Amino acid sequence: MATKYFSLLAGLGATLTLAILSYLEVFTQTGLWLMAPFGATTVLVFGVPASPLAQPKNVILGHLLSASVGLVFVTYVGVYPWSLALATGLAITLMLATKTTHPPAGANPMLIMMTGQSWSFLLSPVLSGVLIIVVMGYLVNKSLQRYLSVKA
Repeated sequence: MATKYFSLLAGLGATLTLAILSYLEVFTQTGLWLMAPFGATTVLVFGVPASPLAQPKNVILGHLLSASVGLVFVTYVGVYPWSLALATGLAITLMLATKTTHPPAGANPMLIMMTGQSWSFLLSPVLSGVLIIVVMGYLVNKSLQRYLSVKA
């Protein structure tokens, strides 16, 4: 019974978080708040919050490291089939070496390179978005823990 409620509440937490980011993008002039890998990030943060891959350190640093790799490549190397592959492989290597692996962040180098982003992309949407996801994940998951412990 608790699993059924957890699934529903985790989905609602992800929905609320992505809605916040979506509305911030629509109603503010401060830049981007969304990027596609955030959908996959919310699967981990809300769906399997105890996973090492869903921990705040992994979510934040994984996205920042991999986005930085994409920005270095788009700025200094260029966008070619081989550089897309190399940047993604390098981002994976860095996340694994720093113990900050976050699978959705593996898409960041390709996203950044294919859309020609600038360094401002690192702050918005990458950093601002992951901070909101992590804070919302903490709040929702703490609420779920309390709710499920009361029901047990």
